[in-house]
Parts: sequence; structure tokens; C-alpha cells
Amino acid sequence: VTYASDNFDQLYEWAESLIMRGKAYVSHQSPDQLKGHNPPPSPWRDRPAEESLQLFRAMRAGMCAEGEACLRMRLTMEDSKQDPVAYRIKYARHHRTGSKWCIYPTYDYIHCLCDSIENITHSLCTKLRLWQRWRLSLPPSPQDSQAEFQNRRSSYYWLCNALDLYCPVQWEYGRLNVCNTVMSKRKILNLVQKKAVADWDDPRLFTLTALRRRGFPPEAVSLFVAKVGVTMASAYFDPSLLDACTREILNSSAPRTMVVLDPLKATIVEGLDAVKAAVLTVPDYPASPERGSHSIASFSASSGVLYLEREDFRDGGKAGAGAGFKRLTEDQPVGLKHANVAIAVRQVVRDAAGQVSELRVACQPLDSLPAKPKCFVHWVADPVQGDVRLYEQLLTMKNPEEHPEGLIVAMNPNSLSVKPCALADRYLLTAAANQRHLQFERLGYFYLDQDSSPPGRLICLSR
Repeated sequence: VTYASDNFDQLYEWAESLIMRGKAYVSHQSPDQLKGHNPPPSPWRDRPAEESLQLFRAMRAGMCAEGEACLRMRLTMEDSKQDPVAYRIKYARHHRTGSKWCIYPTYDYIHCLCDSIENITHSLCTKLRLWQRWRLSLPPSPQDSQAEFQNRRSSYYWLCNALDLYCPVQWEYGRLNVCNTVMSKRKILNLVQKKAVADWDDPRLFTLTALRRRGFPPEAVSLFVAKVGVTMASAYFDPSLLDACTREILNSSAPRTMVVLDPLKATIVEGLDAVKAAVLTVPDYPASPERGSHSIASFSASSGVLYLEREDFRDGGKAGAGAGFKRLTEDQPVGLKHANVAIAVRQVVRDAAGQVSELRVACQPLDSLPAKPKCFVHWVADPVQGDVRLYEQLLTMKNPEEHPEGLIVAMNPNSLSVKPCALADRYLLTAAANQRHLQFERLGYFYLDQDSSPPGRLICLSR
């Protein structure tokens, strides 16, 4: 890891050389005078080199106040462009050099020079540059947030040539933006500091560490970038494109298992002998059963108790559920995946608040039914309990820049939901030890989180 501050002494020597070559001058324009479109040239642009050198050394000695003077590079004048600032006065302690310096180089000045020092062959950067301070880790100035994006290629080449230095090739491309999130490090830092997200690896973010923690495989990220391509135009892309790339990769590598996120207890009171086996064999990849299988506990081994997804049952019969509902109702049976049976409701048990707490059902083999059930649902028996976290888009707006009140107001309050009582087949414990990516049938792809096995929990997975 290298830092611009490693080269502060050399950068200062080059600044003095630039002044003596007539390529830089000390200006006294205020930041407000530098704003706006096509500002007039500095009245100090033709200041003698000896005078500028004397003033620059006075700046270095701490004899000038912040904003009183700055060093600017004398570029060839072009329409809508101005001489870039090379050094500013800033009385701030640096995290690496301490209080040695009170003048600091700008991004425009250090970018090409540090690349040249480090023998960079190609400098890859976004087409539109913001006036940046990240390489110095300085406190942000009021002007930073108001600075306009500007093309910096001309100053990049000009400065290296002005000092007769090796000049890397600069290649610019359009900025990649993703809808409903933020990619700017400065804005992510603001969210972290305000506790809007847990950290830089919060799975709702799109940092590489966050994508890794959420379970996006490197191959999916590479495929996403390949599909997006490199363009000169900045564009916003929907996160669903990355999701599609991930499904393409994980479809053939993530074994299937059954997990119930919001369990509803069902007890078989009729036909328990329809399934006599204590365990059932389930393919890891239903489309390719030859690739392997695993065993799951049957409800016959748990005295007829199994757990369904609560949303797979609708109270009130077909009429109450609606014509489009194909799953379990009081008068509509449903099939159980991999068990070759169907269940029908015999009794609905309610708690003191009137909420459904248990279903008592009858079980029948599929081959004894006059018609095949319209839908098959997942289920678990003799399960283990764990946390499952469901992540949605971080922000409610596609482009957060459009929100006048800032990112915090645009935060999606439902971007994280935790299912602390999720139930999984015990096979998950074995699978998670060897395979962190899993597909929960009918739910989606999940990933074993880095903080798995917390006290009182066996598993912790994120989607």
C-alpha cells in the first residue's frame, strides 16, 4: 500500500520547479471566485516566477491564512476551463505526517505525479472527475461538495510533460452506478457513521466486501461487469441484472434444501402411514438427480408433526383465499414436495387472539387421489432453528441524488428483515459445513453468514 504522503517532499520540490519554469503561480482568488462556468483568468496569472516562489515558500512556512493564497498551474487557456489548483493551505494535522505540513497538494496535482513515481503504465479512472481529497484523508472542505465534475485528462498529461517526467496513459470510462443504492465512498462513509448501515460490509451495500458477505460469487460479479461492458457514458443499472448473473452461476453449484421462514405447525391426524419411511431421499439438484442426493427427516419419524410456510395456508376456504390461490385452504389440498403425498385440512386450531396456531390434517398418497394437487409446497420435520436475514434494496429511490433531503430520508425501512425462528431440515447443518451457498426451495439462494453460530442459534443465513 502506498500513500501520496510518502511523496510529499518530492511533490513540493517539483512544485518549486514548476514555478521556476513559469508553469505555476501563486493566486489570491477566494474559493467563491473560482466557482461558476467559465470564470475569468486569475489577475495574478502573469506574476513573476521569483515572486510566486517567495510567496509559495511563505505559504509553506505558515505565514498565510487558509484561503488567502493557493498555487495554481498555468495551463494553456481553453474554453470553459481554468487553471487547476496545485496546493492549498490547510492547518490540519495529517494522519501520517502529523503537523509537518500546512500546505497540501490537490488531486489534480498528485494524481499524475504519483502515478509517474510508481511507474504506472495505465491510469484507469471515471470520465468525469470530482475534486477529490481522498488520497490525503483530509477533512472535507465546504467547496468539495459543491465542486462540479470536470474532465482532468488535459492537466494529467500537461503536468508530467511540464516537468519532463514519464507520463502514464490515462484511460477514462463512464461511471458505473447501481439503482437504489450508493457507490460513492464518501456517501457510504456517511451512512456508516450515522449507523444507517452496520459497516462497509453490510450486505445491503454494493462494496466488494458487502457483495462477498451477501454471497455473490466472484464469477457472478465478473459476469455482471462483462454484460454491462465499458462505455464512455455514465449509466444506472438495475440490481436485478446482478441477481440474474448470480442465478446463472449458482443454479448449477448451490444444492437444494427445504427451509421454512415463518413456520406453521401441522399435525397429521389421518393417514400417517401414507409415508412409512423415517427418512426420504431428496436430489441435491432436481434437474440433474445423477449429481447426488441427501436424506431428510420424514414426518412419520416425528409423530406426524411437520411445519409449513405460514403464507402457504389461507384461512376461509377457496372463497376467502381468492381464485388465484392454489395452495392450502380448508377445502383445497396441497402436495408436499419430495414426499409423494398430499395433505388436506381437517381442523384449524386458533390461539387466544384468534390467530391460526396449528393445522390438523389428513395425509393421502398421490396415487390414491382422483386428481393431482394444483400446487406442491416445501415443508420440514424434526428441524433445527436458525436466523435467516432477508435483504431488499437499500434506498427507495432509483437515483438517490434526486432526493432533496438526503440519503437517510430515502432509506428503505424494510431493507432488512430477520426471521429468528426459521426452521430447516437437519441436512442444512451438514451442507453448510461444506457448501456456503444453498438454494432454499421456492425461496431463493442463501449464503452462510460470517457471524454464524451465535449463542442459542445453529445457523445464520442471508439472502
